[in-house]
Amino acid sequence: MLTLYTFGPAFGLPDASPFVIKAHMLLKLAGLAYQTDRGGFRRAPKGKLPFIDDDGQIVPDSTLIRLHIERKYGFDFDAGLTPEQRGAAWMFEKALEDHFYWHVVQARWCDDENFAKGPASFFKSIPWPVRPAAQAFIRRKVRGTLQGQGTARYSPQEQQQLLARGAQAAAQLLGDKPYFFGNSPSGADATAFAFMASALAPQFKHPLRDEIEQHPNLIDYVARMQREFFPEAAA
Repeated sequence: MLTLYTFGPAFGLPDASPFVIKAHMLLKLAGLAYQTDRGGFRRAPKGKLPFIDDDGQIVPDSTLIRLHIERKYGFDFDAGLTPEQRGAAWMFEKALEDHFYWHVVQARWCDDENFAKGPASFFKSIPWPVRPAAQAFIRRKVRGTLQGQGTARYSPQEQQQLLARGAQAAAQLLGDKPYFFGNSPSGADATAFAFMASALAPQFKHPLRDEIEQHPNLIDYVARMQREFFPEAAA
């Protein structure tokens, strides 16, 4: 059976990582039977989760997992979309992954209160005498990544402006449709749900959550998707 390697449910979400949630969604949309395994991080080909083992074929990265499903199983995640919609859907996904994601990372790892409520739990297996040093080391690495990527270079006011525009754009694109590109879920919905649900995790206070909450259609969308695809997490 196909195996998806995950971190596991956390923060009221199907997984701690939005990229893993996206992979779950892709497998569900494609109707593929799969099992999960939380013990694969040290064997992850790119040093990150998710990855899958499909009859011995190892595929890392949520987007490469999508391409693998399309190629091996002939499943079209964007069936019914026009060529214009296909292009827009792909670019929308990349905007979420390269914009919303880093603000979620910054909120969880760089804010002391948020860190204590979430990522600090990842270090429980490390003995206490060295745990604070390990936490500080990883948090420094995260801050360095955010600086290099660029998110940390914006002031809080500038971040708020950018996130307000991003949440508004997502709300405008969704409109009153049940899914982002019509009446059936497409590949873009796997990404949209994963990243907006992660931003809305109630444990964490941050500007992206505040901005998404300004748009009732986005809130309704996330709740509906959770009920439809992850009823065990919605319960």
